[in-house]
Amino acid sequence: MLHVLDGISLACKFSARLWRESYNVLFTVTIGIGKAVMSMQHSGAGKGNSAATVLFASLIGTTIEFFDFYIYATAAVLVFPKLFFPSSDPTAATLQSLATFAIAFFARPVGSAVFGHYGDRIGRKVTLVAALLTMGISTVVIGLLPTYSTIGTVAPLLLALCRFGQGLGLGGEWGGAVLLATENAPPGKRAWYGMFPQLGAPIGFFLSGGIFLLLSETLSDAQFFSFGWRIPFLASALLVLMGLYVRLKITETPVFQKVLDKNERVEVPVLAVFRDHGRMLVLGTVIAVATFVLFYLMTVFALSWGTSALGYSRREFLLLQLFAVVFFALTIPLSAVLADRYGRRFAMILVSAGIVLFGLLMPVMFKSGNALEVTLFMSLGLGLMGMTYGPLGTLLSELFPAEVRYTGSSVTFNFAGIIGASLAPYIATWLASNYGLKYVGFYLSIAAVLTLIALLFTRKTRAHSFA
Repeated sequence: MLHVLDGISLACKFSARLWRESYNVLFTVTIGIGKAVMSMQHSGAGKGNSAATVLFASLIGTTIEFFDFYIYATAAVLVFPKLFFPSSDPTAATLQSLATFAIAFFARPVGSAVFGHYGDRIGRKVTLVAALLTMGISTVVIGLLPTYSTIGTVAPLLLALCRFGQGLGLGGEWGGAVLLATENAPPGKRAWYGMFPQLGAPIGFFLSGGIFLLLSETLSDAQFFSFGWRIPFLASALLVLMGLYVRLKITETPVFQKVLDKNERVEVPVLAVFRDHGRMLVLGTVIAVATFVLFYLMTVFALSWGTSALGYSRREFLLLQLFAVVFFALTIPLSAVLADRYGRRFAMILVSAGIVLFGLLMPVMFKSGNALEVTLFMSLGLGLMGMTYGPLGTLLSELFPAEVRYTGSSVTFNFAGIIGASLAPYIATWLASNYGLKYVGFYLSIAAVLTLIALLFTRKTRAHSFA
């Protein structure tokens, strides 16, 4: 026992030191690369970023980040309970695995504060590169980890550490990608530009579900649990390299360039956000809560419940989810058009009311193994997800001024992740197991009511100028 405790202590100390040194090197190298590239581009700075380059750079980064994030979510349900949390009770093992899934949501505000600081002090471009590297390294390392059968209790600790790294990276990625798009947007199209990084979520989910489905089709269960589950994590390295190539080609956003030119940067952006913009921080957090609860109920919880209580195979339910994700992707552009035409606040009030009703329908539509009913339920839920997620990034970014916008929007979004998503699969599994699906539906409806209240107390932002 003492040997095990010594091993755990040594692993934790080594891992903490490794991460600390890695981040020091990461930021030094990234900032150096960014400054070199920016100086090379300075002579042609007047040309700025083309619309296609901006939108693709914002989309590719979030696609990669969410792909990395979702392959963990899928593995947390299908793989990690067996390989990292062995238990005589399958439900207990799943709950332990979902607890590590939650770690990233507590790391995300830390990442948003750290990366937001650099994003509001140095620039959006350099910080986005660092965030992508952080997420990519953490994901690839998960694919290399030994399991519980090899190193015992150290294995889930190292898994949790890598999950924390994923949360740090995504905490810095999302806000920067949204600002890259919205701060380059022409008048009247800010929500349309701002929805491109949001499209990374359904695309990343589709890719992650697709690769797990392909592995399930081509490998036996023994092969899948032996080595197949590692392939998505290792393959992420190729996507990260592609994203870095695109990110290094862009120039700084014109809005933040004006902040630099006028020397309007604040010393500690996160302190300025809490001190001067606390009301917007609280309202923005609650506005995003229903979005997070809805998404993680429709993905992580639904996959877990569908493959256990409803009796679907892994292949069957992944296929069903991939079909439903199409509606998630299709409704994001629709929501952006409505948000640009009628306002972000009005569009989100309508869809939040729809989520309240959807939560009340959950026990009726998701109670049986009827494939048609479950498909309709998943498609409707993820369609609503696209409608609320599309304008969310634009709305949150419009709540804060340029000098703290990266930090403010990122911290707000990731605080909502803690409240709305970190424990959502865990809470939903516990509610469904002990009280039934009706209470999972109540849980979602209550979250949507809170979002509605916050929206009613928020000012309209469509006419707000970024300049």
